[in-house]
Amino acid sequence: MGFFDKLIAGLKKTRTAFTHSADRLFRAFSGELGEDFYEELEEIFLLADFGVPTATALTEELRSIIVERRIMRAEDARAALKELLAKTLGEGERELKLETDPSLVLVIGVNGVGKTTSIGKIANLLKNEGKNVALVAADTFRAAAIEQLSAWAERSGSILIAQKEGADPASVVYDAIDAARHGRADTLIVDTAGRLQNKKNLMDELAKIERVIGRELPSADREVLLVLDATMGQNAVSQAREFTKSAPITGIVLTKLDGSAKGGIVFALKKELGIGVRYIGVGEGMDDLRLFDPQDFVEALFAGEEDA
Repeated sequence: MGFFDKLIAGLKKTRTAFTHSADRLFRAFSGELGEDFYEELEEIFLLADFGVPTATALTEELRSIIVERRIMRAEDARAALKELLAKTLGEGERELKLETDPSLVLVIGVNGVGKTTSIGKIANLLKNEGKNVALVAADTFRAAAIEQLSAWAERSGSILIAQKEGADPASVVYDAIDAARHGRADTLIVDTAGRLQNKKNLMDELAKIERVIGRELPSADREVLLVLDATMGQNAVSQAREFTKSAPITGIVLTKLDGSAKGGIVFALKKELGIGVRYIGVGEGMDDLRLFDPQDFVEALFAGEEDA
């Protein structure tokens, strides 16, 4: 099964919550689309976890399009919705900018969202591009974090840079930079602590890591990826909002999309926070994490649906 087919399968729950319901609404209100239509459409957005601000904005934008184009047929309204959703996501996020030697990818996210797994899969993608990757165990306080990262280093063919449990995360990053300088790696993927509930400690740790990188590698390309669990819906959007206060997020890794009916958060993240999804995960396999393609996402969201 190709990745697009996996994406179609992975969005099944979101299609049931959103696309199927929207199609039924279009059929019921074919012809003159009154206020009841827009109220029900906004409710459908909310049930798919687009969130209140995004649901309200998209409903009003679709209303304007329908009025401006004098749309009367249900299939035309559906096509306009599909077009609007694609426009909302834009052309998509660029690939990781990792042109310097070394370059760094800092990965953050609360415990349990699939952060370590995502690191391993990103490492695999970069290894396939010819990168010499090191996984940096800077989440030194979570039990078994180093062991888990070590397992993913082995699976992805990367090296591991680690110290003992409880070590200073910034010190581990310094060791990794030193290893890169000695030719052991050209790309460092740094696993950071994810204790959002203690924001001050998290901010302090991230700031210290940033200072080490800024001092030792001031000109290095650097990406900061936030890992979110799609099944958490609007709670994931809230996490993203909090993390933007602590770190300069350059993109989002959205995991567990195949188990969620809350795919609408993809639109909420872009519209409310201005942060694009960089990678999406639709399975447990090593190759089930890929760069996010907005057009493919919208096509998969509407796949298999007959025109209303």
